[in-house]
Amino acid sequence: MNAMVQKLFRIFVHVVMFFIARIEIEGVENLPSGGGFILASNHLGRLDSALLYYAIDREDIIMPVAEKYKTHWVFGPLVPALGGFFINRFDADVHAIREVLKRLKNGGIFVIAPEGTRSKTEALQQARPGVAFFASKTGLPVIPIALTGTEDRAVSENLKHFRRSKITIQAGAPFTLPSLKGQDRDEALELAVAEIMCRIGVMLPEKYRGYYAGHPRLKELAGAAEGQKVA
Repeated sequence: MNAMVQKLFRIFVHVVMFFIARIEIEGVENLPSGGGFILASNHLGRLDSALLYYAIDREDIIMPVAEKYKTHWVFGPLVPALGGFFINRFDADVHAIREVLKRLKNGGIFVIAPEGTRSKTEALQQARPGVAFFASKTGLPVIPIALTGTEDRAVSENLKHFRRSKITIQAGAPFTLPSLKGQDRDEALELAVAEIMCRIGVMLPEKYRGYYAGHPRLKELAGAAEGQKVA
């Protein structure tokens, strides 16, 4: 990993974002200053990954990128230079799994979009269990991240009219998941990933909640959040 490349890329991202977006970051106090943890975010558009380098100034970011970008003329060389790596999203990529676990053990930040791909509906899709596996396997805290305003459609429309997009990044309170040992693995993973997605969803406006909008756990979290506001 090249620290200078990361530094230059962050400068580039900050300059670009200044011209195309107004960014609000909430819940910064929920981001640990050191040590390993997992950031789990909804995935709306192409700007999502860049926002990571806008909001977090650390060099130990673990960011898997879809294998389809491996031959891309920009992302092909850029991803490894930033410390990222390519992953097969549809099969068990043993090499990638080992790489993530090794870096997490060394105190890195693992950034993952549990949905696996950008949402075509601009709302939450059913998530894959990968994030729950890593969280349960390592026992590290998960920090849910809710993004709004990064939809490709909306960003493109604003650029056409020389408008800056309003983007919000909200970090929720960290939490941990129980170990998978002694449990029905598939059922435990399903419950764990739903917990993560509902914690993301409760921070999003209702129109973004999609697949998890009617989930009992999201309704429970929403009720608790409303109760805190009243109190």
